Amino acid sequence: MANTEAIVDLLRRATDAGDVPGVVAAAATAEGPIFAAGSGVRDTGSGTAMTTDTVVWIASMTKAVTGTCAMRLVEQGRLSLDAPIASVLPELDKVQVLEGFAPDGAPGLRPAKKPITLRHLLTHSAGFVYDIWNPEMRRYLETTGTPDIVSCQNAALSIPLLFDPGERWDYGIGIDWAGKAIEAVSGQKLSDYMQQNLLQPLGMQDTGFKISAAQRQRLAKVHNRTAEGFIPTDLELPQEPEFEMGGGGLYSTVSDYLRFTRMIMNNGTLDGTRILAPETVATMAANAMGDLRCRALKTCTPALSNDVDFIDGMQWGLSFLINPEPLPTGRSAGSLAWAGLANSYFWIDPVRQVTGVYATQVLPFFDAKAVQLFQDFETAVYRLL
Repeated sequence: MANTEAIVDLLRRATDAGDVPGVVAAAATAEGPIFAAGSGVRDTGSGTAMTTDTVVWIASMTKAVTGTCAMRLVEQGRLSLDAPIASVLPELDKVQVLEGFAPDGAPGLRPAKKPITLRHLLTHSAGFVYDIWNPEMRRYLETTGTPDIVSCQNAALSIPLLFDPGERWDYGIGIDWAGKAIEAVSGQKLSDYMQQNLLQPLGMQDTGFKISAAQRQRLAKVHNRTAEGFIPTDLELPQEPEFEMGGGGLYSTVSDYLRFTRMIMNNGTLDGTRILAPETVATMAANAMGDLRCRALKTCTPALSNDVDFIDGMQWGLSFLINPEPLPTGRSAGSLAWAGLANSYFWIDPVRQVTGVYATQVLPFFDAKAVQLFQDFETAVYRLL
């Protein structure tokens, strides 16, 4: 095993150069954790150090956790991947498709041609889209006064589809609806189901929708990258939300999240605790959307995201991005990955049996310097093997 000092040095050089305000990264093989370190600051205002126990908003890295909870219920026969999800969530029976806007600005809507399934929700092929990368949905929200998803208001979920279920791939709020399905069949709040069936059994004590007083002492601020440098913000999700956002609401630490990715890499078990059957993990890790492919996301909200091109042509499993070809970093074909809006990223390589988690807290998403550092970190981890 090569020395991990090279990775510590890599992170330190990046924060010293001002590429990111602060960063935490960790990695593990089948044998256990092999690296964890932080560098830089949690908050450029206070100068508090970014350490391995720093709490971060993991945003859309929540999706894989919610997807895992949904697949537990599929495994138990309480949810179905391919039956109409309206049998569990009747409000999705009436969902409509947006077909442009009338001359007076009113949205044109028609009934969807086929029912939405849990598979559609978990693979982003239901027709739901985020307004960050979709000008039509942005216009719909503005025209109708519908709140944005990060408001965590139930009204934010009541948006139309942009296409019929199963017709194509587009990134959106499907996994927030999957969270609602978990609540409907379990009779529990999403956070309670998650705690009982995933977070507590895995020992993920720093992961949840609500930030505790103790965690707040270790919380990193989300920074905006500006021409003048990084500006710390008070961006925080509602702590008393109307609904818990299964698509992006979790706060966590890199070490906690690494326990989750190790469980997936280890076919559903970690330290003697089984969360999912091996067959369920295999199903989640396989292309789950047939001939559909992911497309690049063009931003219409530059303050929140840059254009996202790394997903173009890739596949989606049951809540994971899958790369069909090997990547230059060393990542094997068929690996699982995803990311969070404030530039957090993870990957799980079932072939080489290595997983890594990386987090900074910077907007906009897919920040060139944050991404470069993640790729350099990933490459350095493969060099250790």
